Amino acid sequence: MSYFRKLFLLIILATLPFCIFAQNKGVKITKNTNNEKTRILFIVDCSYNMYERWQSDTKIKITQNLISNLVDTLEQQDRVEVALRVFGSETDYSSQDCDDTHLLVPFYRLNQDAIKAKLKALVPKGTSAVAKSLEKAQEDFPKDKNCRNIVIMIVDNIDKCDGNIVEVSKKLQKQGIFIKPFIVGISKGMKNFYQDCGSYYEASNEVEFTKVLNDIAKQALHNTTAQVNLLDSYMEVTETNVPITFYDTQSKNLKYSIFHTFNKKGVSDTLLLDPLVNYDVVVHTIPPVKLENIKIAAGSHTIIPIQAPQGNMILKYVSAKTSNAKDYQIVVRQAGKRETINVQEIGKKERYLVGKYDLEVLSLPRLFLENVEIGQSSTTTIEIPLPGSLHLDKGSVNMIGSLFVKDKQETKWIKNLDEDKIKETIELMPGEYMIVLKDKSSTKTTDTIIKEVKIESSKTTNVSLSKK
Repeated sequence: MSYFRKLFLLIILATLPFCIFAQNKGVKITKNTNNEKTRILFIVDCSYNMYERWQSDTKIKITQNLISNLVDTLEQQDRVEVALRVFGSETDYSSQDCDDTHLLVPFYRLNQDAIKAKLKALVPKGTSAVAKSLEKAQEDFPKDKNCRNIVIMIVDNIDKCDGNIVEVSKKLQKQGIFIKPFIVGISKGMKNFYQDCGSYYEASNEVEFTKVLNDIAKQALHNTTAQVNLLDSYMEVTETNVPITFYDTQSKNLKYSIFHTFNKKGVSDTLLLDPLVNYDVVVHTIPPVKLENIKIAAGSHTIIPIQAPQGNMILKYVSAKTSNAKDYQIVVRQAGKRETINVQEIGKKERYLVGKYDLEVLSLPRLFLENVEIGQSSTTTIEIPLPGSLHLDKGSVNMIGSLFVKDKQETKWIKNLDEDKIKETIELMPGEYMIVLKDKSSTKTTDTIIKEVKIESSKTTNVSLSKK
């Protein structure tokens, strides 16, 4: 067994106690079990300075051996594919060829022998076209929505082609080309250049290099446990039974949809999340609560606390006898805001975040209720009067007119009458009303007819203009 393979296995064995310890603490790292495929693209620096001596051998030889071992390990995993891109392998350094980046082995199953052969044949020659290589990676991943695309980049220098790797990385992450890339630096002093474009690791020796690759492989192949704690007004974990969605912070793609629940122990149920992704978490209360850029710690249990205190609201009629009442809808808005957050029905209880709300009952005329307060775990009950009915007999099909409501301050228009109907029935809130109408063919304003009526709850008021 080669020195590098022994070293790689020793590092894996060294991490086992951590995994056992974590499981004994109730944190279980579980392998992906869905149909999602994982694709891992290795981008390897083959620029001239990879000839540099580094402990037991040159940097290129050590990289070749460690990646070959890792590829063997990855190929044993179901639904995992790997590919290899290199830069600086074909053109001499003196040419400063910034297009010297090539996909040597594309993605397909059981291609480890091809990758190892290409790795073994690498001869460092050229320059460090780092940003250009990462940008070209978007062409390497097959178009497949049900796939996790991961980049592992090995670098020994900063970009020598004036490329902006941070800008390239963020753009491709936003487009959903790949998850936040892993960059492994095998020289010192590159952190400031690479840390903002992905997860950056600096390996100062062979052992650290091996540990880093092993850690990246674990993150790439395993989900991590997490739980969402929905907090009430007293910062207690009492809220539950609400849908939650998780979105990739960069690409905004939907990653998970769950319905929050308590397990048998009465605590928020455990989730399995991809630790490579930062999440925007949306709790679909009314109105929704959003937490942005949540980071999941790989290999440990992450608790995500979100304040979502809720209470209930129900609207009903004053009288219990509502079998024949009109089912009005109620537009709900946060107090002082114009956006509609819900349309609630009479008699139906809904949960809302604790706070104040403005309500608009879609009756005739409209009822407006402002600053209705919802309290923690309580039910706010609002009673509205039962409507009454206006039955209008116009006596002629040629009659046109309008209906007004008379309140203490002014007389307000609420509806035009249907000129195609001789008889018309209108549901109205209790109150004082005025009917203004005339014969459509009349040419005199003095022919205007005005009728004042009073509408009472659950009663029908008849108005007839028929000539007897």
